Formats: sequence, structure tokens, C-alpha cells
Amino acid sequence: MANNTISLRSLLEKEKSNGINFLDWFRNLRIVLKQERKKLVIEEAVPNDPGANAPRADKDKFKKHMLDVGCLMLATMTPELQKQHEDMVAYEMIRNLKEIYEGQARQERYETFKALFQCKISEGSPVGAHVIKMIGYIQTLEKMGFALNDELAIDVVLQSFPDSFNQFVLNFNMNEINKTLPQLLGMLRIPECNMKKGGSKSILMVCDAKGKGKKVPKSKGIGKTKPKGKEALKPKGGVSKDGKCFHCNKPGHWKKKLPCLS
Repeated sequence: MANNTISLRSLLEKEKSNGINFLDWFRNLRIVLKQERKKLVIEEAVPNDPGANAPRADKDKFKKHMLDVGCLMLATMTPELQKQHEDMVAYEMIRNLKEIYEGQARQERYETFKALFQCKISEGSPVGAHVIKMIGYIQTLEKMGFALNDELAIDVVLQSFPDSFNQFVLNFNMNEINKTLPQLLGMLRIPECNMKKGGSKSILMVCDAKGKGKKVPKSKGIGKTKPKGKEALKPKGGVSKDGKCFHCNKPGHWKKKLPCLS
């Protein structure tokens, strides 16, 4: 037990609380106190005395826990924070630190959310590096206690893609593919390679019944070139024989057959 206690307390000793790292330090403190069964000391405003009728051994144990936790917290703070909290008990220290630094932590969460949802990738930029960057933002939010589920995380990443990935995104959504972020990153390797080979052309990927991707063939044009010169003026199917003669205005007559002109 002693070895485990020393090992866990080393988490706090590696990086002392300096205010900026309050969330990480507080998380490690809870882990250590949970292992030592002293977590209640920082979670509730316990009275200084367990009770008038409590056995002397319980009173001594309680006071020892309060003293141990308070000294542990002070020992893992920077000198500036030690001076501010040396006259407080453990619960009062935590309450005071939260009042000071939770506003800062809230601002940090806001900035991370903003960076995540504004993160876009331009055409031609490496998609893999972009997704890795967004995964970093998502993991940071998880450490702050605001974890995104896989479906929401995937949607946020997909909406950041350029127009050349529209077909890939459509195919992904239509097939309701359940993937984690690392798996999505692996799926993007093939389309990104095709993108590099094909220049700026859109990525066309459709899943067949077996779930394998295949390229959509381009439609072939069947139109013919327009006729030029005299060919464009020639009527199709000949001239109607029932038309009127433009000399005598009688139907069915032709100029070369009219007796008046022979």
C-alpha cells in the first residue's frame, strides 16, 4: 500500500499547481485522495469535530486526515499559492481555488470549442493532418470534462471538409457508417491519395453491396458538332410538293413547269 501511495503522490509532485494547470492538478489530487480514502475531505465542509460522542480514535483519525490532505495540497503548490492558502483547511483551499480559476477554465473551454468548430480545411491541404488537429481539440475538451460522443465528433470533422470531399461525405452519411475518429482517419487515406493523383477533381467514392469503394465512371458526351456553311441551310426531308408557287400563287406548281413562263 505504501508503494502505491508514493507512486500516486508523484503525480502531484511532477507538476505543482500554478493556477494555469488547476484542472489537471485538481484531477490528480482527486485520484490520489480517492486511493487513500480521503476524498471526502475536499468534497464536503466537514466540521472540525466528528461529534461529541465519537470515540477518541475517530477524532484523532479525522484530524490527521485533514492535516495530511492540507499539507499535501500546500506541498504541491507554487510558493505564491502556498502563501495565499497556508492558513486554510483543505476544503477551504479547494473552494477558493475554484473561485479564482474556474472562470479561467471556462474561458479555455470556450476558446477550444471555438477553435474546433471554426476549423476548416482549404482545397489541396493535407486532410490527414487536418483531422489529427481536430482530434487534438476534441481530446482537450474531453480532458476538461466536456467529451463529445463519436457521432457528434464525426459530424464536426466531416463538415470541415472542402467541396472536393462532398461525395465522400454524402456516401459516408447515406451508408450510416459507424466509425471512430481514428477509423475515419484511416478511411481518408485512399480518397486523399486519389485526390493527389487526380489534381483538383472531386473525390467520387460509392460503396457497393460488399462495402468496397469504386469510382463512378464519367458520362460520355454523345453530341455532334453543328453543321457549317451550306449544309446548315439544307432542309431535311426535301421540299413539300403541296407548296404554293411564288409566281402564280397556285398550289403544286413549279416555276420550270408553268406554261406562262415556258
